[in-house]
Amino acid sequence: MTRSESLRRLFWLSLFGVAFGYLEGAVVVYLRELYYPNGFGFPLALPITRVLNVELGREMATLVMLGSVAHLAGRNFWQRFGVFCFLFGVWDLIYYVVLWGVLHWPASLMTWDILFLLPLIWAGPVITAVLVAVSLILAGTMLILGSGTPTPDRWSWIGATLSIALLLGAFMANHHAVRAGVEPNGFPWIPYGAGLVIGWGAFLRALSSKPRGVYLRPIELPQE
Repeated sequence: MTRSESLRRLFWLSLFGVAFGYLEGAVVVYLRELYYPNGFGFPLALPITRVLNVELGREMATLVMLGSVAHLAGRNFWQRFGVFCFLFGVWDLIYYVVLWGVLHWPASLMTWDILFLLPLIWAGPVITAVLVAVSLILAGTMLILGSGTPTPDRWSWIGATLSIALLLGAFMANHHAVRAGVEPNGFPWIPYGAGLVIGWGAFLRALSSKPRGVYLRPIELPQE
């Protein structure tokens, strides 16, 4: 794929991500008008079980939609992974832009939010989601534009696994507090920050690693 083709693909993916982010923001505007007419904040009263189950289904459908577009747009595993990361990041950023433009929320990047609901409730300051979204956009762009094909070694996989575990643990640390309707007891910044740094380290290591070649023994020609 030529550079111009990659840029054209990136443009259309960006357009999809922006439209999808607007759609997500619009849905949340409706939900907050219905369930939080006096303002959204913590401690938080969760919607009734039926509506909450619909939200869980909507979030799962969101992942399926992003994954489907990524599968169609990419030609191999790493391109598809890059497209998914890029779309997820754009979708998340535009979502907050829409909420700020319509509801003038969040008041700051340190405002707490419910970030996701699967498999448990994710909660944290808005900036934690924004930094992850920016990271996904940057990493996804590098993969889409062909800045290198990752060849992860054992340490890259270990780093990626550890990064995901730390980030998920930080985001879901306040699940029980939110579920119980009480104020979250702070955000675990150290595991979160470590997860971001380790994740980028693993990604850049995978990009810079040389693919393992196949070494053949030299053929010895018979002596005449």
